[in-house]
Amino acid sequence: MASLGKVYLIGAGPGAQDLITLRGARLLAQADVVLHDALVTEEMLDLCPQAEKILVGKRCGQLSTAQQFINKQMIDNAHKFPLVVRLKGGDPMLFGRADEELRALEEAGIEVEVVPGITTALAAAAASKQPLTKRGVARSVAFFTSSTAPEHAEHDAIPDTDTLVQYMGGREAIATAERLLAQGRRPDTPVVVIENCSRPDQHIRRLTIASLAQGLGAAHGPVLVMLGDAMKTRTHQHSDEQQLPSAVQQLSA
Repeated sequence: MASLGKVYLIGAGPGAQDLITLRGARLLAQADVVLHDALVTEEMLDLCPQAEKILVGKRCGQLSTAQQFINKQMIDNAHKFPLVVRLKGGDPMLFGRADEELRALEEAGIEVEVVPGITTALAAAAASKQPLTKRGVARSVAFFTSSTAPEHAEHDAIPDTDTLVQYMGGREAIATAERLLAQGRRPDTPVVVIENCSRPDQHIRRLTIASLAQGLGAAHGPVLVMLGDAMKTRTHQHSDEQQLPSAVQQLSA
């Protein structure tokens, strides 16, 4: 019986090619096949010109590859090739269905290794120069998403922490803001919204929970929302983000 290959679950980071880890880039350059998410950029795939590339994208609200099919693709390719990469946006272990993929590979007797990546929350904090924690203001942080299956609705509560970071927050902006206001959060609580973090078309907006409740409009890429008093702009902080649309500026005033 032929020996099985090894599968690497690799975090591609938030998008920019040079934000992947050195280990991740090295393994991509050695890979025989790369199964990648829809959010992985073409620039990132330039790191593995020798590999067969298979798109197994899962995008909220769009047609996506069933998870069972992704699991089967990893297993089948591990029977054909020595080095298989499952390339995920951000970090594999955060909102990346890593548990399902690890279970499938382990049950199939296939060796697997996880290579971490920079999760978008940390890249967004860096891009906006807005720390997620702040002495005397914020000492707890929660990452959450409201994009859960209906049968898991009981796990859809918003965490009670100083700083909140919502992944895939564009569609959920109004509902999130309304729930936070109902829970007693101040309407003037600062909010930072980042679309396409670390990419050339990155867009940063600053507003409040009250204006977030009016919605964000159409988005053209992944949206991350950071909320809490740690998001307050510093006195001498230079604003390098794009200007808000006038309607949102008025709501934020």
